[in-house]
Amino acid sequence: MSSAVTQRRHRTFSLKQNLAGAVAQGLVCLGASTATALLPTWALAAEQAQVEFDIAPGNLASALTRFGQSAHILLSYPASLTEGRSSPGLRGRHDVDSGLALLLSGTGLQAVRGANGDYSLQTRGNGASLELSPVSISGKAPGSTTEGTGEYTTYSSSSSTRLNLTPRETPQSITVMTRQRLDDQNLSTLTDTLEATPGIIVTRDGLGAETDSYWSRGFAIQNYEIDGVPTNTRLDNYSQSMAMYDRMEVVRGATGLISGMGNPSATINLIRKRPTSEAQASITGQAGTWDRYGGGVDVSGPLTDSGNVRGRLVADYKTESAWVDRFKQQTQLLYGISEFDLSEDTLLTLGLSYQRTDVDSPLRTGLPTRFSSGERTDFKRSTNTSPDWSYNDHQQTSYFASIEQQLGNGWSGKVEFTHAENQFDELFNFAMGSVNKDGSGLTQLPVRFSGTPRQDNLDLYLTGPFSLFGREHELIGGMTLSQYKERTPSWGGWRYDYAGSPAGPIDNLFDWNGHSPKPSQNVSGKASIDENQYAAYLTSRLSLTDDLSLILGSRVINWSSDSSDRPYGGDETKVKREENGVFIPYAGVVYDLDDTWSVYASYTSIFNPQASWVRSEDNKPLDPMEGKGYEVGIKGSHFDGRLNSSLALYKLQQDNLAIWQHDNVYSSEQDTTSKGVELEFNGELAEGWQASAGYTYSVTTDADDQRITTGVPRNSFKTFTSYRLQGPLDKLTVGAGVNWQSKIGGDLHTFTQGSYAVTNLMTRYDISRNLSASLNLNNLFDRTYYSNAGSYGNYGAPRNLMTSFKYSF
Repeated sequence: MSSAVTQRRHRTFSLKQNLAGAVAQGLVCLGASTATALLPTWALAAEQAQVEFDIAPGNLASALTRFGQSAHILLSYPASLTEGRSSPGLRGRHDVDSGLALLLSGTGLQAVRGANGDYSLQTRGNGASLELSPVSISGKAPGSTTEGTGEYTTYSSSSSTRLNLTPRETPQSITVMTRQRLDDQNLSTLTDTLEATPGIIVTRDGLGAETDSYWSRGFAIQNYEIDGVPTNTRLDNYSQSMAMYDRMEVVRGATGLISGMGNPSATINLIRKRPTSEAQASITGQAGTWDRYGGGVDVSGPLTDSGNVRGRLVADYKTESAWVDRFKQQTQLLYGISEFDLSEDTLLTLGLSYQRTDVDSPLRTGLPTRFSSGERTDFKRSTNTSPDWSYNDHQQTSYFASIEQQLGNGWSGKVEFTHAENQFDELFNFAMGSVNKDGSGLTQLPVRFSGTPRQDNLDLYLTGPFSLFGREHELIGGMTLSQYKERTPSWGGWRYDYAGSPAGPIDNLFDWNGHSPKPSQNVSGKASIDENQYAAYLTSRLSLTDDLSLILGSRVINWSSDSSDRPYGGDETKVKREENGVFIPYAGVVYDLDDTWSVYASYTSIFNPQASWVRSEDNKPLDPMEGKGYEVGIKGSHFDGRLNSSLALYKLQQDNLAIWQHDNVYSSEQDTTSKGVELEFNGELAEGWQASAGYTYSVTTDADDQRITTGVPRNSFKTFTSYRLQGPLDKLTVGAGVNWQSKIGGDLHTFTQGSYAVTNLMTRYDISRNLSASLNLNNLFDRTYYSNAGSYGNYGAPRNLMTSFKYSF
């Protein structure tokens, strides 16, 4: 069965007066990979070959999508050309030209092949075809861009194996949070987005204090990527603004094949917005509960008359308070990217991003969940244990450059370099002690952290098709070099002096105003981390039969880490670790039952060195986590790929799992097992009706079959849907969603919380073609719950409103 890539319709509005009709671009992109789909010689070969078609009469746009899936062609057209038109369908064996002619018979349209082998639609009798969008040879999967589609799904992804595959062709569970989904739910940060993502559990130990944790399949997520390039967790991904991204892709299970290390939970891949071929711009504004305000500008388009240079600029600003006393946060984002067509076969991309986040009085540890008497506490949700002198300031900067080259015969290559750094300065307060019923008993423990971790990544790979035993297959091979450096001062000693001073105690947490003297701080030492990784990978998708494909891959890693801690006036502690020749295999098989359903199975390997601060009782680093992952499931692609569904069963086995014991001491758990079931669908149920829903069951046990990670629920269900009304009310869109999770705590915690559900609503009204207004109502029933809880807990957000305006032109 040929590799399917499907149609995407991109709606953009021109800034030029003569294009004020707002051309909606439609792309039918098919091929084994991006390079294959765009290569003119390949398109010519496809044109000459005869293909078996079975396309029923009906909607023309759907018929063209089906044709593209079968014929492997790139077809571009304005969406307005197909509106209201039907096709007589097509059956039997035809070449591309005759097949298109029959498919378009009676429509008044014709397909014209350009000099590069691609096709465009035009009205019969019109001598000039419509101008096509420049086609990028980027390694991003064709059909994967979600901006402007209005959909809750994507047609292809390369996050799992780096091969451009449809969700149905991918032998792992994958969830894509599209641009439309982000906008509909007003998901402005990575944490907000993950809270709405099926299969992901977010635990917030605080607010604005970089203590958010993300969980999947019973384990903490530690793999992050931006445009497929691995990013160190110390670069504070949690605070990422989503304004610069087209979508977020989450691959559940280990993805050490491309993400650097095999982590059993999931890999989060953030995909940046790209420049558009047509000029477009938008201005947004927001206002909401707790004095939340924001605004943004997004401008994109060609920078030359020929369109061979394109650029995009995104600027975003937010200022906000919260339900927590004294908390304030400001976020500034600037993102720029340019693309240069150096030739028909060469693409150069340059870009940068800068984000600054300043937080006053961040809540670090949450609130005590029990009084010293053992009874549950009843603090107001606005209570904050952080004083007015605490802060958390970050500046995240990233530069990136890539060059992509078509090599001929369907092969392409890419070299990409990324530099990222995070300058941070944090002064937190930890609440110590046991609180009494009169609010006394707690003491302030100030702690300061600062530094500027930096990471450089160089990634290069080749990809393309090859023939073997009369069938065409796909291959990708490459190398990744990663260097991470961190130099930080140590701040210590004074923290306990402050806690024991008269300024330390909190007399009454019930009415504490946060006023206390700011502690003096002195550097007491310095610490450093140097981490290097060099890896080579190779993956092939073998087409064994028309219905059966096999994906085999491996990654070989050399990894080293040198860390030191030198207190002034004391002895320096050095720790050197390295792992050479680590082999991480991957295997997946997909069998197509019919045109809609496929079954799959996959095997992944787990290898992940522990963080430098994860130490045993005798202050020795723990051994790397190692294990295996197994997954089987069934996937469906419905309505020409506009709706995707999946059911997965998995089992993960892991050794050397780090379990926190006390202070900075961890134990190494052996023979841990996670088992679960995931059920999910995303996409269009009917015209104007987008929906996403996912249920997850997961339980993690130790060698004695006792449950661990009890702060993560066994069951969770997340859904969100939106519907654009039809007829005279078609300017109105309404939406609703529910996030539900089962009980947490119990086995290993002194605190338990029962199941709860949070209901969210949205509505959007198109005031004009260019202006829209949206309203989001979150936590409709004002449910009081902890977003994470143990001996300390952090309340989730109470009921709140956000109003948004967007002007596009």
